[in-house]
Amino acid sequence: MSRRALYVETVIRTDLGTLWRYTQDPDLHERWDLRFARIEPVAGVPGRFRYATKFLGFVINGTGTHAGESERPDGGRTSALRFASADPLSLIKSGSGYWRYTPVEDGVRFVTGFDYITRWGAFGRLADLLFRPLFGWMTAWSFDRLRLWLETGCPPEELPLLSPAASRCRRSPRTGKDGTAPRILDTLEQA
Repeated sequence: MSRRALYVETVIRTDLGTLWRYTQDPDLHERWDLRFARIEPVAGVPGRFRYATKFLGFVINGTGTHAGESERPDGGRTSALRFASADPLSLIKSGSGYWRYTPVEDGVRFVTGFDYITRWGAFGRLADLLFRPLFGWMTAWSFDRLRLWLETGCPPEELPLLSPAASRCRRSPRTGKDGTAPRILDTLEQA
């Protein structure tokens, strides 16, 4: 991950198994994550998925691959992914990231770190100066939306728009491994 990689962290008062299910099940994931309109596994190809996102009225499609470690010696779990879009309207050409789940006294610390490569040359790099902070905000807002769903039981579709707040999430990594991509990411094929 580069110095410009996005990072979001929150603590959710739930158990590890529940959080894992709500983040790994595509039907549940697309309900809380503002970044995705659709996440669909590719039939017969384990770990592969297609996604769609809506941005400024455009639908942008992409593909991805993911893998997860469901049992770690420290009691936590990790999930890693690679994603790409051949859609010429997509600013993002390809990227990779991870989710880290760490049991803590009052729930589970849920962390993501991800980075991506833009297209469109110099114009893409310039557009990313505006897009990257927005994408980070969308990620943090979505993490808080998931937190509210799991802690209150109120489905994300019924939460008032201003209930989730990106400001409740940490946006820079702590010293240690949280800001470092897990080794499982190295084993994933390109999306």
